[in-house]
Amino acid sequence: MDAFMDRMWDYIMAMFHFSASLLDQALAPLHVFGPIFILTLLAVITVLITKTLNKYIITKRYIELEKEFQYWYKIREEAMKGPDYDKAKGIAKNIDQAKLNRVYYDYFLEGFLLGLARNILPVFLMVAYINESFQAEKLTLLFGKGYLFSLPSTGGKELLVGSVFFYLIALVLTHLTWAVIKRIAKKKVALPRQTIDSITSDVV
Repeated sequence: MDAFMDRMWDYIMAMFHFSASLLDQALAPLHVFGPIFILTLLAVITVLITKTLNKYIITKRYIELEKEFQYWYKIREEAMKGPDYDKAKGIAKNIDQAKLNRVYYDYFLEGFLLGLARNILPVFLMVAYINESFQAEKLTLLFGKGYLFSLPSTGGKELLVGSVFFYLIALVLTHLTWAVIKRIAKKKVALPRQTIDSITSDVV
């Protein structure tokens, strides 16, 4: 068993290094724009990957668990509307113990595992790649210095911003920008619809 796990780990690492080498070659022409541009681009690509995975990767089990959870939750809500509060509370408790708690646990666990695969794993792999390919020694070799830029700090010493830290900040800012653009786009779509409804109502 240990030998099998060792071989499996060797295969995973070989695949990671091969993928990192391909990505290095793809990014090589962009070195003229500097590491900040490249890391920002990688952050945007990561967000696009996670958005695509969230849209298209979903298990049949997750869909079934979601439907089952919604079904038993609605039954519980209906039971709580009964005239006898104590009796309704007892029925709801029985539903919780018999079905809802277990279904919710399975539904939550499935969603959590999907979240890891669709959101956390791409970021983790990209951070591992950046930590390997944009470490201080390689930054110095490729761009002439081992950091991206410096910030003033207390004590007269400068705070040197490295690749991984900048990537994570760029990732957060990209997510925020995506959310703002999406919200603005929804408002622009909703506004013409409201105008059409207003004109239609006036004509009627």
